[in-house]
Amino acid sequence: MTQMTEIIDGKRFSFPQGWQVLKYDDSAFHRRQFQSFAGGSKAVDAVAVTDKHTVWLIEVKDYRRQRRGKPGSVFDEVAAKVRATLAGLATARVRANNDNERGFAEQAMRSDNIRIVLHLDQPCHPSRLFKHVVDPSTATKSLQRAVRAVDPHAICYGCGVNTGNLPWTVECIAE
Repeated sequence: MTQMTEIIDGKRFSFPQGWQVLKYDDSAFHRRQFQSFAGGSKAVDAVAVTDKHTVWLIEVKDYRRQRRGKPGSVFDEVAAKVRATLAGLATARVRANNDNERGFAEQAMRSDNIRIVLHLDQPCHPSRLFKHVVDPSTATKSLQRAVRAVDPHAICYGCGVNTGNLPWTVECIAE
């Protein structure tokens, strides 16, 4: 069985056979056409479309070696990126200059189910210098609350947060 592999923020994601994956925030459409729309749009790191008509919006954050420098909740930030990504995908299916990206967006928007995942790595053993960004015991519930209009069953997982049972695997790449 062949897997689809993508490198996202220093991690190797291996997706099941039959899935299509786009590093959305690096896509030509997002970078050249949509990123500056309405004063600026952030986007999730990756969008994956399954062979079972589900679209996964995936955001990756790693706070093991660097502290969070932005004010506000990481969950509110993810929710804003999800909203902008969905608007971007809806627009890309008719306005993207790249045929592959236009076709991908069309397939994503035809999906029957939208899922959201935050891959959040934080120190397994927090210290004064590298504290937890979020409380691991409430991370998933906080994410679900922030994105409930889109996915009330959103998943927050990663080192120092939660181990999830997801249909793909993730491994860190040595720096």
